[in-house]
Amino acid sequence: MLATLPGYRDAVALDEPFRPLGTPAPAHELDQLTGLALRMLGDDPWIGRFPVPGSADERRRLLRAVLTIRGPAPLDPELVAVLDALLGGERQRMRPADVLELPAPVAVWRGDITRLAADAIVNAANDAMLGCFQPMHACVDNAIHNVAGPRLRADCGRIMSLQGTPEPTGTAKITRGYHLPAPFVLHTVGPIVHGNLLPAHESALADSYRACLDLAAEVPAIRTIAFCGISTGIFGFPKRPAARIAVGTVRDWLAAHPGRLDRVVFVAFRAEDEAFYRELL
Repeated sequence: MLATLPGYRDAVALDEPFRPLGTPAPAHELDQLTGLALRMLGDDPWIGRFPVPGSADERRRLLRAVLTIRGPAPLDPELVAVLDALLGGERQRMRPADVLELPAPVAVWRGDITRLAADAIVNAANDAMLGCFQPMHACVDNAIHNVAGPRLRADCGRIMSLQGTPEPTGTAKITRGYHLPAPFVLHTVGPIVHGNLLPAHESALADSYRACLDLAAEVPAIRTIAFCGISTGIFGFPKRPAARIAVGTVRDWLAAHPGRLDRVVFVAFRAEDEAFYRELL
């Protein structure tokens, strides 16, 4: 049975503010914390599968890889505190962009969605809803889980355990955003396109956008949303028609729910994607 928000809201403490166990660390301590986290994960069998890191950047990539591969099982609180200090310190060095500074209620913004300060950002997930398990994979799912930290996967694991089945295409779930600038993450599974684009694909993509908007409307704290290009990566949905469906679906929803949201932003990672949205907006 599909888990609805009332069924998992308390399980992921959705309405509680995120309280990290570790204070954000200054820049000069980040590499030390990375090394400490790796030592605390020293019994993880995956660590031995990666090259021995020689630089601070290599150590950080190794830690990201180990956390990417790791399942949603709970972490030791001492390790969580170290990761909170590390991720919090990295967050402090980030310069997030505020969606309320964009000039229109429906806008396009080019950049990394993990650096956008909206009330909620949208993650293009797969039907397991646990994030990407491929180290350093350049998908938005991987990027969002990396910046948010391992609590995000733990929450997704709780939701999927309650649901007991894979997430259907065109539906959505919500979790807190943890170390992201966005307090919430909306996770949706868009359609996979192999071959020709069919009306069923278009309908399913519109369902994903509507599902995110409907779910966001159930959370009073959400007034601004930033959408990634759902299904336009490895899921193969052509980008121009995807942008057309995204803009049309959002505009229809906003017309049916006047005043519910203050900003809806379409995030483009490349200039080509930005151009498609700007044509429509």
